[in-house]
Amino acid sequence: MKIIVIGATHAGTFAAQQILTKHPQDQVVVYERNDNLSFLSCGIALWVGDHVSDPKKMFYSNPEALTKLGADMHMQHNVLAVDAESKTITVENLQTGEHFTDTYDKLVFTPGSAPIVPPIPGIDDPHLYYCKDYADAQRLKQITPTINSAVVIGAGYIGAEIAEQFALAGKKVTLVDALDRALAKNFDPEITDQIEAAYREHGTTLALGQKVEHFTGGDQITVTTDAGDYTADIAVLAIGFRPHTELLKGQVEMLPNGAIVTDAYMQASRPEILVAGDAAAVHYNPTGKPDYIPLATNAVRQGILVGENAHGPMVQYAGTQATSAVALFDYTMATTGLTVAGGEARGMHLVSTTITEAYRPEFMLTTTPVTATLVWDPVTRKIKGAAFFSKHDVSMSANLVSLAIQTQQTIDQLAMLDTFFQPNFDQPINWVNKVAMQAVAVAQ
Repeated sequence: MKIIVIGATHAGTFAAQQILTKHPQDQVVVYERNDNLSFLSCGIALWVGDHVSDPKKMFYSNPEALTKLGADMHMQHNVLAVDAESKTITVENLQTGEHFTDTYDKLVFTPGSAPIVPPIPGIDDPHLYYCKDYADAQRLKQITPTINSAVVIGAGYIGAEIAEQFALAGKKVTLVDALDRALAKNFDPEITDQIEAAYREHGTTLALGQKVEHFTGGDQITVTTDAGDYTADIAVLAIGFRPHTELLKGQVEMLPNGAIVTDAYMQASRPEILVAGDAAAVHYNPTGKPDYIPLATNAVRQGILVGENAHGPMVQYAGTQATSAVALFDYTMATTGLTVAGGEARGMHLVSTTITEAYRPEFMLTTTPVTATLVWDPVTRKIKGAAFFSKHDVSMSANLVSLAIQTQQTIDQLAMLDTFFQPNFDQPINWVNKVAMQAVAVAQ
């Protein structure tokens, strides 16, 4: 069987590896527009902040490794068109300019996503930077030592991390977002209020609830919002991503934003096309509906499933809770599933409860507070989300609740879940149990 893979960042790399491992007799042809693959872009802010030992280690695979497995690699080749009816693609060799066609029996469509770049006046200013791929990372890494100030547009994970690293490096930082809270799509106010305080303590100006209207260039760049002007040496645009699915538009089922809808086996509405990663919708367990949640973890799992199902439906996708975490100013912030606001945006009425307590007994020489929020459906009592915030590493708590959501547990079950107690690590009742117990008390 001949399988063409379009795009090899996370999903495409894992798909190719899995196909060739399970079906070494297959002809796997990979087309990638860049000269590298598998770059961990989630580490860009860490590299900019000098927390990376060697940037080469931010790649977990390379073209040579896939070639060794048996893949026919075509780096710096851009796929210009896909004809699903005839099972052909049109390709441009970016080094020579040559155009040619290729055919497939199965197509693995994993081109990833692209930064959202709104048509704002001045968007092409040379002082405006992006934060998506290796080339973006190199530009940011190069410019950072030379600047004194930056405006970061977008207070999601990527913008929040870049703004933090600039602040820690002593830069004058302004963080802009159209929403009225930092990390508003990830955490409810009980947690975002605390991290916003940390930004202010480190000298960051928070320009929240403001929409960018235009950019003005010169020796510096001025970002004009509907509430004011902010001038700095550079600006970084990090307002999100869109699925890179134009090649299949009108040929397979998509969400309104262009994310391709798949079945439980990662098959598009044309089953000979398998889709994974940022180009695909996920099966979002908290709602039971398809959603767009571009995360590397989703891409890796979906890519593996593509490999498992390349010769036909074999292994079903378990879905996702969009579990994630971020470290900012020595705080750990971890989340899984929905916030109350996220549920409301999806037409769901959810409720939440929050506790804050020392993570381990006060008789220990040191301890620090943990804030834990649990979100649930008041009718079914099923858990729909959770978030954790502390200077203690509480990241694994999100994984625990992720499993509870995936297995459709209720607040009552989580409250009585068997968790250990040891004074080095937690209280006699672990904070996950305790916030669930409070949920039970509130729900009764």
